Amino acid sequence: MTAHKIENIRNFSIVAHIDHGKSTLADRLIQETGTLAAREMVEQVLDSMDIERERGITIKAQTVRLNYTARDGKDYVLNLMDTPGHVDFAYEVSRSLKACEGSLLVVDASQGVEAQTLANVYQAIDAGHEIVPVLNKIDLPAAEPDRIKEQIEEVIGLDASEAVLISAKTGIGIPDVLEAIVNRLPPPSGDEKAPLKALLVDSWYDAYLGVVVLVRIFDGTLKKGQKIKMMATDAHYEVDKIGVFRPKMQDVAALGPGEVGFITAQIKQVADTRVGDTITDDKKPTAEALPGFKPAQPVVFCGLFPVDAADFEDLRAAIGKLRLNDASFSYEMETSAALGFGFRCGFLGLLHLEIIQERLQREFDLDLIATAPSVIYKITLTNGDEIELHNPADMPDVVKIDEIKEPWIRATILTPDDYLGSVLKLCQDRRGVQVDLNYVGKRAMAVYDLPLNEVVFDFYDRLKSISKGYASFDYQLTDYRAGDLVKMSILVNSEPVDALSMLVHRTRAEGRGRQMCEKLKELIPPHMFQVPIQAALGGKIIARETVRAFRKDVTAKCYGGDVTRKRKLLEKQKEGKKKMRQFGRVEIPQEAFIAALKMEE
Repeated sequence: MTAHKIENIRNFSIVAHIDHGKSTLADRLIQETGTLAAREMVEQVLDSMDIERERGITIKAQTVRLNYTARDGKDYVLNLMDTPGHVDFAYEVSRSLKACEGSLLVVDASQGVEAQTLANVYQAIDAGHEIVPVLNKIDLPAAEPDRIKEQIEEVIGLDASEAVLISAKTGIGIPDVLEAIVNRLPPPSGDEKAPLKALLVDSWYDAYLGVVVLVRIFDGTLKKGQKIKMMATDAHYEVDKIGVFRPKMQDVAALGPGEVGFITAQIKQVADTRVGDTITDDKKPTAEALPGFKPAQPVVFCGLFPVDAADFEDLRAAIGKLRLNDASFSYEMETSAALGFGFRCGFLGLLHLEIIQERLQREFDLDLIATAPSVIYKITLTNGDEIELHNPADMPDVVKIDEIKEPWIRATILTPDDYLGSVLKLCQDRRGVQVDLNYVGKRAMAVYDLPLNEVVFDFYDRLKSISKGYASFDYQLTDYRAGDLVKMSILVNSEPVDALSMLVHRTRAEGRGRQMCEKLKELIPPHMFQVPIQAALGGKIIARETVRAFRKDVTAKCYGGDVTRKRKLLEKQKEGKKKMRQFGRVEIPQEAFIAALKMEE
């Protein structure tokens, strides 16, 4: 199989809001081009992880090569990248877009443009893509293609007069999509004679092949047995296997300019294959590296600890393996008085955190406790030093702090008019500052500046519930601003529980503290002695609840007689309880931790 003519190659990705039908469209394209036989087809064929199938979302961007014979009789090679739509995986999207020249923008013909549609399409435009609008779900009775075309022109400013109308579910219009890809998206450019220059798009660990590297060739050719060099890590390897995904791996002899495929080269550590690195020939390297990607900035941090301290080594190995597969996830070791040894992990958002946690529990069979999610704060000390705070438990003494800055985000929320009032109230409650409010067709688009630590708790869930699931939400980090933040500690039986301490805004501290205490009161089982639960700011207690003690009736054996006998026994019991409380340890069950960290309003 020879390398293909460059003008007959098309590299494209599919971008859209969550649930607008990207993965279903990918299925239909795979079917239409006969890439998989009918018996091999499953729904969402590119979502290979169990967790993706269960939740019906795409987490990892996947690639597949399709062979297509156009109506003009030419044979084309189409490289499709199916990308996630959720805001937490925007990093996956940005990487896939760098490897393509064009995008299909899929918009639901009944729902129209959503927040994530905008975010993803702007990323594609920034990557210099040619964009073909595709209106999906035109078979639904609620579809209004003409109105949505106007909306695309109005909101995004793309010419939608030639948008392709399809129904990915029933297969209407799929041949038109293939024709549009061939005729309206540009072929890649590249020079076969130049030294090899390839972009490392993704890498993951395979138990049989070692590290598999997904590459997009820009110049030169990549052959089997060739000696290559990674420019960022300066590592040298020999290619042993080279191939393409049709979604199954298929070996080829070489990859030429513009092609997307994978290589394996007996690489042991995924750490050696940095996403965004440039791969070049060992003997005649290319002059300058490709620009690569900005490293992913973790936004939310939380501690992960094994329930059983003996599992720590397993957890370390599991996190290491997962990091291989997901470059946007970072971790460092930490210890906690209540929970022992564990890791402080950084994530791109709450969904990302949930998915990683679930993957660790499923794929590696671990029992984990996660601490409250927190964001990075920048603290200026009185001596002028600036430090970053990832874990509220490490906060320096209040006397030494000059000011605390917290991260703020710029959030774009699209919501139907009926729910606008409650959405604005939610943003106001979360200390939001309104930047802009206007209308996009029948829907309101509110732009707010919000402190990130108010968003990471449960903002997304609250937004979905007050808008009955209709509002959509997208955000990016803007800057750090000083705020009146205080550290709230939770004391159980007068002992601080470091895993539950958090930084809150002074105005919200009392409410948060009271909630936390009430919640723990329900969750901590009764002991033989009274257990006080308190929330404190420094030395000042702001909320308290008490878990009642078990009571044994010590006077049961006294029939009648003098009251002093009963009193003597009750006094003795009281002394015993006091002593127990002094030396007793309060067991906080695992569920209590997890439930306490999920705060509801």
